[in-house]
Amino acid sequence: MLFSYAALLGGLALLIFAGDLLVRGAVSIAQALGIPTLVIGLTIVAFGTSAPELFISLKAALDGVSGVAIGNVVGSNIANVLLVLGVPALIAATPCNESGAQRNALFMLVVSVIFTALCFMGTLNFYAGIALLALLLIFLADSVRATKKHRKENRAGCKANETEEDELDVESVPENKAIAAVFLILGLIGLPLGAQLTITGATDVASSWGVSDAVIGLTVVALGTSLPELATTVMAAIRKHSGVALGNVIGSNVFNLLAIMGITVTVIPIPVPEQILVYDIWVMLACALLLYIIAAKRLCLGKVWGICLTAAYVAYIYVVFALDFL
Repeated sequence: MLFSYAALLGGLALLIFAGDLLVRGAVSIAQALGIPTLVIGLTIVAFGTSAPELFISLKAALDGVSGVAIGNVVGSNIANVLLVLGVPALIAATPCNESGAQRNALFMLVVSVIFTALCFMGTLNFYAGIALLALLLIFLADSVRATKKHRKENRAGCKANETEEDELDVESVPENKAIAAVFLILGLIGLPLGAQLTITGATDVASSWGVSDAVIGLTVVALGTSLPELATTVMAAIRKHSGVALGNVIGSNVFNLLAIMGITVTVIPIPVPEQILVYDIWVMLACALLLYIIAAKRLCLGKVWGICLTAAYVAYIYVVFALDFL
Protein backbone atom coordinates (compact mmCIF):
# COMPACT_ATOMS: atom_id res chain seq x y z
CA MET A 1 0.00 0.00 0.00
CA LEU A 2 2.88 2.34 0.78
CA PHE A 3 4.15 1.79 -2.77
CA SER A 4 0.77 2.92 -4.17
CA TYR A 5 0.93 6.26 -2.33
CA ALA A 6 4.58 6.70 -3.28
CA ALA A 7 3.78 5.94 -6.93
CA LEU A 8 0.87 8.41 -6.97
CA LEU A 9 2.72 11.29 -5.30
CA GLY A 10 6.01 10.54 -7.06
CA GLY A 11 4.26 10.31 -10.42
CA LEU A 12 2.54 13.68 -9.95
CA ALA A 13 5.83 15.30 -8.89
CA LEU A 14 7.61 13.79 -11.90
CA LEU A 15 4.86 15.02 -14.24
CA ILE A 16 5.19 18.59 -12.97
CA PHE A 17 9.01 18.52 -13.10
CA ALA A 18 9.15 16.88 -16.55
CA GLY A 19 6.53 19.25 -17.94
CA ASP A 20 8.57 22.24 -16.75
CA LEU A 21 11.74 20.85 -18.37
CA LEU A 22 9.87 20.19 -21.60
CA VAL A 23 8.57 23.76 -21.79
CA ARG A 24 11.92 25.37 -21.02
CA GLY A 25 13.83 23.19 -23.46
CA ALA A 26 11.29 23.56 -26.26
CA VAL A 27 11.07 27.35 -25.85
CA SER A 28 14.86 27.70 -25.97
CA ILE A 29 15.13 25.62 -29.15
CA ALA A 30 12.17 27.42 -30.77
CA GLN A 31 13.77 30.79 -30.05
CA ALA A 32 17.03 29.57 -31.61
CA LEU A 33 15.11 28.55 -34.74
CA GLY A 34 13.63 32.04 -35.00
CA ILE A 35 10.04 31.05 -34.25
CA PRO A 36 8.03 34.16 -33.23
CA THR A 37 7.41 34.54 -29.51
CA LEU A 38 3.66 34.81 -30.12
CA VAL A 39 3.59 31.38 -31.74
CA ILE A 40 5.78 29.94 -28.97
CA GLY A 41 3.51 31.30 -26.26
CA LEU A 42 0.28 30.08 -27.82
CA THR A 43 1.55 26.63 -28.78
CA ILE A 44 4.69 25.30 -27.07
CA VAL A 45 4.15 26.97 -23.69
CA ALA A 46 0.38 26.42 -23.63
CA PHE A 47 0.58 22.77 -24.67
CA GLY A 48 3.69 22.14 -22.59
CA THR A 49 2.11 23.35 -19.36
CA SER A 50 -0.88 21.09 -20.11
CA ALA A 51 1.36 18.10 -20.84
CA PRO A 52 0.86 16.45 -17.41
CA GLU A 53 -2.93 16.41 -17.88
CA LEU A 54 -2.53 15.13 -21.46
CA PHE A 55 -0.28 12.23 -20.52
CA ILE A 56 -2.48 11.33 -17.54
CA SER A 57 -5.68 11.28 -19.62
CA LEU A 58 -4.08 9.40 -22.52
CA LYS A 59 -2.51 6.77 -20.31
CA ALA A 60 -5.69 6.34 -18.27
CA ALA A 61 -7.83 6.00 -21.40
CA LEU A 62 -5.46 3.44 -22.94
CA ASP A 63 -5.51 1.48 -19.66
CA GLY A 64 -9.32 1.53 -19.60
CA VAL A 65 -9.49 3.77 -16.52
CA SER A 66 -12.00 6.21 -18.01
CA GLY A 67 -12.89 7.74 -14.64
CA VAL A 68 -9.36 9.07 -14.20
CA ALA A 69 -9.13 10.13 -17.86
CA ILE A 70 -12.15 12.44 -17.79
CA GLY A 71 -12.20 13.11 -14.03
CA ASN A 72 -8.71 14.60 -14.28
CA VAL A 73 -9.92 17.26 -16.73
CA VAL A 74 -13.28 18.02 -15.09
CA GLY A 75 -11.73 18.10 -11.61
CA SER A 76 -8.85 20.31 -12.79
CA ASN A 77 -11.27 22.86 -14.25
CA ILE A 78 -13.16 22.98 -10.95
CA ALA A 79 -9.94 23.29 -8.94
CA ASN A 80 -8.67 26.03 -11.26
CA VAL A 81 -11.69 28.26 -10.58
CA LEU A 82 -12.22 27.58 -6.87
CA LEU A 83 -8.64 27.07 -5.67
CA VAL A 84 -6.38 28.79 -8.20
CA LEU A 85 -8.48 31.96 -7.89
CA GLY A 86 -9.46 31.46 -4.26
CA VAL A 87 -6.12 30.84 -2.54
CA PRO A 88 -4.26 33.86 -4.06
CA ALA A 89 -7.21 36.07 -3.08
CA LEU A 90 -6.51 35.13 0.54
CA ILE A 91 -3.00 36.57 0.14
CA ALA A 92 -3.65 39.70 -1.94
CA ALA A 93 -6.52 41.33 -3.79
CA THR A 94 -6.91 39.80 -7.25
CA PRO A 95 -8.18 42.27 -9.89
CA CYS A 96 -10.07 40.59 -12.75
CA ASN A 97 -9.99 43.35 -15.33
CA GLU A 98 -7.58 41.94 -17.92
CA SER A 99 -8.07 43.06 -21.52
CA GLY A 100 -10.13 40.49 -23.43
CA ALA A 101 -10.92 38.45 -20.31
CA GLN A 102 -14.69 38.74 -20.75
CA ARG A 103 -14.55 37.53 -24.36
CA ASN A 104 -12.30 34.59 -23.49
CA ALA A 105 -14.38 33.73 -20.42
CA LEU A 106 -17.51 33.66 -22.60
CA PHE A 107 -15.72 31.34 -25.03
CA MET A 108 -14.74 29.08 -22.12
CA LEU A 109 -18.37 29.01 -20.92
CA VAL A 110 -19.63 28.08 -24.41
CA VAL A 111 -16.96 25.39 -24.72
CA SER A 112 -17.98 24.00 -21.31
CA VAL A 113 -21.61 23.78 -22.44
CA ILE A 114 -20.61 22.03 -25.68
CA PHE A 115 -18.35 19.60 -23.78
CA THR A 116 -21.21 18.82 -21.37
CA ALA A 117 -23.56 18.11 -24.28
CA LEU A 118 -20.96 15.77 -25.82
CA CYS A 119 -20.57 13.96 -22.49
CA PHE A 120 -24.29 13.18 -22.41
CA MET A 121 -23.84 11.20 -25.62
CA GLY A 122 -22.44 8.56 -23.28
CA THR A 123 -19.05 8.15 -24.94
CA LEU A 124 -16.60 10.77 -26.15
CA ASN A 125 -15.47 9.41 -29.51
CA PHE A 126 -13.28 10.37 -32.46
CA TYR A 127 -15.86 12.78 -33.92
CA ALA A 128 -16.26 14.54 -30.56
CA GLY A 129 -12.46 14.89 -30.47
CA ILE A 130 -12.41 16.46 -33.93
CA ALA A 131 -15.10 18.94 -32.86
CA LEU A 132 -13.12 19.90 -29.75
CA LEU A 133 -9.88 20.32 -31.70
CA ALA A 134 -11.69 22.48 -34.27
CA LEU A 135 -12.82 24.76 -31.44
CA LEU A 136 -9.22 24.84 -30.21
CA LEU A 137 -8.04 26.10 -33.60
CA ILE A 138 -10.69 28.83 -33.47
CA PHE A 139 -9.49 29.82 -29.99
CA LEU A 140 -5.84 29.94 -31.09
CA ALA A 141 -6.67 31.93 -34.22
CA ASP A 142 -8.66 34.45 -32.19
CA SER A 143 -5.83 34.67 -29.63
CA VAL A 144 -3.31 35.39 -32.41
CA ARG A 145 -5.58 38.10 -33.85
CA ALA A 146 -6.24 39.72 -30.46
CA THR A 147 -2.57 39.61 -29.43
CA LYS A 148 -1.36 41.12 -32.71
CA LYS A 149 -3.98 43.87 -32.44
CA HIS A 150 -2.95 44.64 -28.86
CA ARG A 151 0.76 44.77 -29.73
CA LYS A 152 0.10 46.94 -32.76
CA GLU A 153 -1.83 49.43 -30.64
CA ASN A 154 0.92 49.50 -28.00
CA ARG A 155 3.69 49.98 -30.54
CA ALA A 156 1.81 52.74 -32.30
CA GLY A 157 2.16 54.72 -29.08
CA CYS A 158 5.75 53.84 -28.31
CA LYS A 159 8.16 52.22 -30.75
CA ALA A 160 10.84 52.01 -28.08
CA ASN A 161 8.89 49.29 -26.30
CA GLU A 162 8.95 46.93 -29.28
CA THR A 163 11.71 44.67 -28.00
CA GLU A 164 10.22 44.56 -24.52
CA GLU A 165 6.78 43.66 -25.87
CA ASP A 166 8.22 40.68 -27.73
CA GLU A 167 9.82 39.09 -24.69
CA LEU A 168 8.35 35.74 -23.67
CA ASP A 169 7.45 35.34 -20.00
CA VAL A 170 9.15 32.01 -19.34
CA GLU A 171 11.62 31.84 -16.47
CA SER A 172 15.02 30.12 -16.62
CA VAL A 173 15.07 29.28 -20.32
CA PRO A 174 18.54 27.79 -20.97
CA GLU A 175 20.69 29.73 -23.43
CA ASN A 176 22.91 26.74 -24.15
CA LYS A 177 21.19 24.67 -26.85
CA ALA A 178 22.81 21.42 -25.71
CA ILE A 179 21.28 21.93 -22.27
CA ALA A 180 17.97 22.83 -23.90
CA ALA A 181 18.06 19.56 -25.86
CA VAL A 182 18.75 17.63 -22.65
CA PHE A 183 15.79 19.39 -20.96
CA LEU A 184 13.57 18.47 -23.92
CA ILE A 185 14.64 14.80 -23.90
CA LEU A 186 14.28 14.48 -20.12
CA GLY A 187 10.82 16.03 -20.33
CA LEU A 188 9.72 13.63 -23.05
CA ILE A 189 11.02 10.67 -21.02
CA GLY A 190 9.69 11.87 -17.68
CA LEU A 191 6.12 12.65 -18.77
CA PRO A 192 5.06 9.13 -19.83
CA LEU A 193 6.94 7.62 -16.87
CA GLY A 194 5.20 10.01 -14.48
CA ALA A 195 1.84 9.23 -16.08
CA GLN A 196 2.44 5.48 -15.65
CA LEU A 197 3.34 5.88 -11.97
CA THR A 198 0.39 8.18 -11.32
CA ILE A 199 -2.20 5.91 -12.95
CA THR A 200 -0.81 2.82 -11.21
CA GLY A 201 -0.82 4.56 -7.83
CA ALA A 202 -4.24 6.16 -8.37
CA THR A 203 -6.01 2.91 -9.29
CA ASP A 204 -4.42 1.09 -6.35
CA VAL A 205 -5.34 3.87 -3.92
CA ALA A 206 -8.92 3.94 -5.26
CA SER A 207 -9.21 0.20 -4.66
CA SER A 208 -7.83 0.44 -1.12
CA TRP A 209 -10.16 3.34 -0.23
CA GLY A 210 -13.13 1.55 -1.75
CA VAL A 211 -13.96 4.44 -4.07
CA SER A 212 -14.24 4.65 -7.85
CA ASP A 213 -11.39 5.66 -10.12
CA ALA A 214 -13.52 8.68 -11.09
CA VAL A 215 -13.31 9.99 -7.50
CA ILE A 216 -9.51 9.69 -7.47
CA GLY A 217 -9.34 11.38 -10.88
CA LEU A 218 -11.63 14.21 -9.77
CA THR A 219 -9.78 14.85 -6.51
CA VAL A 220 -6.20 13.63 -5.99
CA VAL A 221 -5.09 13.50 -9.63
CA ALA A 222 -6.92 16.68 -10.66
CA LEU A 223 -5.53 18.63 -7.71
CA GLY A 224 -2.03 17.28 -8.40
CA THR A 225 -2.06 18.35 -12.04
CA SER A 226 -3.44 21.78 -11.05
CA LEU A 227 -0.53 22.43 -8.67
CA PRO A 228 1.60 24.28 -11.28
CA GLU A 229 -1.23 26.78 -11.91
CA LEU A 230 -1.84 27.13 -8.17
CA ALA A 231 1.85 27.66 -7.42
CA THR A 232 2.13 30.24 -10.22
CA THR A 233 -0.82 32.31 -9.03
CA VAL A 234 0.22 32.11 -5.36
CA MET A 235 3.71 33.40 -6.22
CA ALA A 236 2.15 36.11 -8.39
CA ALA A 237 -0.03 37.18 -5.45
CA ILE A 238 2.97 37.29 -3.11
CA ARG A 239 4.80 39.47 -5.66
CA LYS A 240 1.72 41.72 -6.05
CA HIS A 241 1.08 40.59 -9.63
CA SER A 242 -2.12 38.62 -8.95
CA GLY A 243 -3.92 40.23 -11.90
CA VAL A 244 -2.57 37.47 -14.16
CA ALA A 245 -4.57 34.78 -12.32
CA LEU A 246 -7.80 35.16 -14.29
CA GLY A 247 -6.14 34.79 -17.68
CA ASN A 248 -4.17 31.77 -16.50
CA VAL A 249 -7.33 30.02 -15.29
CA ILE A 250 -9.32 30.75 -18.45
CA GLY A 251 -6.51 29.58 -20.72
CA SER A 252 -5.87 26.44 -18.68
CA ASN A 253 -9.56 25.47 -18.62
CA VAL A 254 -9.96 25.97 -22.36
CA PHE A 255 -6.88 23.84 -23.08
CA ASN A 256 -8.03 21.13 -20.68
CA LEU A 257 -11.35 20.71 -22.47
CA LEU A 258 -10.28 21.27 -26.06
CA ALA A 259 -6.66 20.10 -26.27
CA ILE A 260 -6.43 17.42 -23.57
CA MET A 261 -9.81 15.79 -24.15
CA GLY A 262 -9.75 16.52 -27.89
CA ILE A 263 -6.42 14.76 -28.44
CA THR A 264 -7.25 11.92 -26.05
CA VAL A 265 -10.60 10.94 -27.56
CA THR A 266 -9.31 11.09 -31.11
CA VAL A 267 -6.86 8.37 -30.06
CA ILE A 268 -9.29 6.24 -28.05
CA PRO A 269 -13.00 6.64 -27.15
CA ILE A 270 -13.77 7.36 -23.49
CA PRO A 271 -17.04 6.25 -21.87
CA VAL A 272 -18.26 8.94 -19.47
CA PRO A 273 -18.86 7.63 -15.91
CA GLU A 274 -22.44 8.17 -14.71
CA GLN A 275 -21.22 9.81 -11.48
CA ILE A 276 -19.60 12.63 -13.45
CA LEU A 277 -22.82 13.20 -15.42
CA VAL A 278 -24.92 13.33 -12.26
CA TYR A 279 -22.84 15.82 -10.27
CA ASP A 280 -19.35 16.88 -11.31
CA ILE A 281 -20.09 18.10 -14.84
CA TRP A 282 -22.70 20.48 -13.39
CA VAL A 283 -20.24 21.82 -10.82
CA MET A 284 -17.77 22.42 -13.67
CA LEU A 285 -20.48 24.32 -15.60
CA ALA A 286 -21.37 26.39 -12.53
CA CYS A 287 -17.68 27.28 -12.09
CA ALA A 288 -17.45 28.31 -15.76
CA LEU A 289 -20.52 30.54 -15.33
CA LEU A 290 -19.08 32.04 -12.14
CA LEU A 291 -15.80 32.76 -13.92
CA TYR A 292 -17.67 34.54 -16.73
CA ILE A 293 -19.58 36.69 -14.22
CA ILE A 294 -16.34 37.61 -12.45
CA ALA A 295 -14.76 38.62 -15.78
CA ALA A 296 -17.86 40.45 -17.05
CA LYS A 297 -18.27 42.42 -13.81
CA ARG A 298 -14.49 43.03 -13.68
CA LEU A 299 -14.55 42.16 -10.00
CA CYS A 300 -11.64 42.45 -7.60
CA LEU A 301 -11.43 39.29 -5.50
CA GLY A 302 -10.55 40.04 -1.90
CA LYS A 303 -10.27 37.88 1.22
CA VAL A 304 -14.04 37.27 1.45
CA TRP A 305 -14.04 35.90 -2.10
CA GLY A 306 -10.96 33.86 -1.28
CA ILE A 307 -12.62 32.27 1.75
CA CYS A 308 -15.83 31.54 -0.16
CA LEU A 309 -14.10 30.00 -3.18
CA THR A 310 -11.72 27.88 -1.08
CA ALA A 311 -14.54 26.72 1.19
CA ALA A 312 -16.62 25.83 -1.88
CA TYR A 313 -13.80 23.60 -3.13
CA VAL A 314 -13.54 21.83 0.23
CA ALA A 315 -17.32 21.30 0.19
CA TYR A 316 -17.13 19.95 -3.36
CA ILE A 317 -14.46 17.38 -2.38
CA TYR A 318 -16.58 16.30 0.60
CA VAL A 319 -19.66 15.77 -1.59
CA VAL A 320 -17.64 13.82 -4.20
CA PHE A 321 -16.57 11.28 -1.60
CA ALA A 322 -19.99 11.26 0.13
CA LEU A 323 -21.81 10.49 -3.14
CA ASP A 324 -19.43 7.66 -3.93
CA PHE A 325 -20.09 5.98 -0.60
CA LEU A 326 -23.89 6.20 -0.94
